[in-house]
Amino acid sequence: MKKIQMVDLQSQYQKIKEEVNTSIEQVLNTSAYINGPLVHEFQADLEKYLSVKHVIPCANGTDALQIAMMGLGLEQGDEVITADFTFAATVEVIGLLKLTPVLVDVDVETFNIDIEALKRSITPKTKAIVPVHLFGQVANMEAVLEIAKRHNLFVIEDNAQAIGANYTFKDGTIKKAGTIGNVGTTSFFPSKNLGCYGDGGAIFTNDDDLAHIIRGIVNHGMYKRYYHDVVGVNSRLDAIQAGVLKTKLPLLDAYCDARRAAADFYSNAFADNKNIITPKTADSTTHVFHQYTLQITNGKRDELHKHLLDQGIPNAIYYPVALHSQKAYADTRYNESDFPVTNELIKTVISLPMHTELDEEQLTFITKTILEFVN
Repeated sequence: MKKIQMVDLQSQYQKIKEEVNTSIEQVLNTSAYINGPLVHEFQADLEKYLSVKHVIPCANGTDALQIAMMGLGLEQGDEVITADFTFAATVEVIGLLKLTPVLVDVDVETFNIDIEALKRSITPKTKAIVPVHLFGQVANMEAVLEIAKRHNLFVIEDNAQAIGANYTFKDGTIKKAGTIGNVGTTSFFPSKNLGCYGDGGAIFTNDDDLAHIIRGIVNHGMYKRYYHDVVGVNSRLDAIQAGVLKTKLPLLDAYCDARRAAADFYSNAFADNKNIITPKTADSTTHVFHQYTLQITNGKRDELHKHLLDQGIPNAIYYPVALHSQKAYADTRYNESDFPVTNELIKTVISLPMHTELDEEQLTFITKTILEFVN
């Protein structure tokens, strides 16, 4: 059996090696490293794929979030609501901009932002909501948009983990994750479903004026060289990474299908075990399984984590500490009773190998090893 990887980027690369290398060589041969033709070609391709008017590439997913908030003109002290159970980048940029993060609990089945908790957290200072499309499925965006409209709030989608997922509204309208709110952001970190070979990110919007502002921000606030119209940053997607992404984008749906097939194998294998809760997908969204995350309910999650590593099966605990408990983001406003789901998830979740190259032999070994331990 081939060695199991948490994410097998090497095997994926071997299948597209010739195309990727050709794109990289094109950049090297033209020396158009910054804002070269491949950056613009990838941008146009992604706009078409997402059916969104504007894609603005940038240096990474964290920058994408920060730039989106800068573009919306949020001011010091404005409250921004987001989910407690996610990676720190989401709340990190809120703090960096001197905004006030407001963390709320998540839904027990999808792990995405809990709508009732969101409603309870709105104050006169609230200016934006950041729903995180965690692990590969879209948050309850119809409800989020209704709340935002009622309170005149911005919606900034953190789509770092769900690019390629579809969201279906009650009227049958279908939109791609990241294109639903005022602005969406994503990461092209190598392990993402659409990942480059370094850092990269992008911002999506259908708002022409906002897109114009963001294009200036990502380039030192310049629209004309050496004329700085807005306060900006230096955050650009380099051409080599754009070449990799342009090669991989036509394969994204197939990559998501492969992840769903692996997820189905896992879920079918674990279906009858009373100590394992498999991922649930909301009716309104497809799931692209950036992560496949179980809940182990018999109190032996940590023992399983070690056992799998001993058996050569990589796995991860996303996330072991809630954001409201992190030293950087602790606040006397928070009560532990406000986060019952998050506080349970940090004790029970475990993520299994999930990527496009998993084969049946590997999946059988992984599930058999888990079932023998969790009985």
